[in-house]
Amino acid sequence: MRILVIEDEKRLAFTLADMIGGAGYYTDVSHDGAEGLELAKSGIYDAIVLDVMLPGIDGYEVLKRLRNSRSMTPVLMLTARSELSDRVRGLDAGADYYLTKPFATEEFLACLRTVLRRHGDIAPDTLSFGDLILTPSMPELCCGGSSVPLSAKELELMSLLIKNSSQYLPKETILLKVWGYDANVNSNSVEAYISFLRKKLALLGSSVSISVMRNIGYKLEVSV
Repeated sequence: MRILVIEDEKRLAFTLADMIGGAGYYTDVSHDGAEGLELAKSGIYDAIVLDVMLPGIDGYEVLKRLRNSRSMTPVLMLTARSELSDRVRGLDAGADYYLTKPFATEEFLACLRTVLRRHGDIAPDTLSFGDLILTPSMPELCCGGSSVPLSAKELELMSLLIKNSSQYLPKETILLKVWGYDANVNSNSVEAYISFLRKKLALLGSSVSISVMRNIGYKLEVSV
């Protein structure tokens, strides 16, 4: 899962990113309302942590524009304002939860899990497709009585393929979902990790393969 943090206080933003990373999620950080809004509208995030006080466009306006774009990505709003009217304004604007600063790490992560759970985005204990069972908490991929360990990126890519097994996933979508806006990666990274997963599927002797349709994308298939 990938979480977007929109927070202009850089120290707090990276502290939040560390908290989220420690909980097993990936993060991208923006320190500006306008930039954060464009990232949020990309649709690649499973949740957004949004500060109210932002330069340029404040959090309320970011949320309003995000909801007007028909995005239903869950949003956890953060603010130093504790007045009832501010909380009501945030919730009415479309926030899923409203957390007042300061807060403890455990409280923040519990709130984040709450907004993810409300949208059905909490990762299940296992995912399955064909003769494969993927256990994200291990992390490993199993077939019959055999298993192979997965790296963090292999795990995220396989999870994405299983969750979207009914359709071809474009390379660009995979790149954004798995790597986000990391400038140090390109489409070759997708091809490399697809190759890694294919080798592990072969090692397991699985009937599942990763097919590719030129200019369309990748998809899991079961051999009969």
